[in-house]
Amino acid sequence: MRNSGLWLVTGLLLAGAGVAAADTIVVTPEEQTAIKDYVVTQKVTPIEPPSGVQITVGSTLPDTVEVHALDVPKVKTKYDYVVIGKQTVLVEPKTRKIIQVIE
Repeated sequence: MRNSGLWLVTGLLLAGAGVAAADTIVVTPEEQTAIKDYVVTQKVTPIEPPSGVQITVGSTLPDTVEVHALDVPKVKTKYDYVVIGKQTVLVEPKTRKIIQVIE
């Protein structure tokens, strides 16, 4: 009986890890290079980080931050982006959630 409880907890932990992994967005090095090249050609003016917002994966950008559509043929998923300082920040268009920060 005691072992079955341990297995149940272990299974739940692994299931949670699987869900977290499924939410992780992976932008390949090749896609990052294509994105950097694209952003340079767009001449988007960098902005300062918004007050009270950490520029980290999982954070959400406020509506006051203007984002731009990312139109890179080599990147299959549609993202929006903004240049904050020297970083290109990729966000989900509908949620504005940061999914990748490219240095």
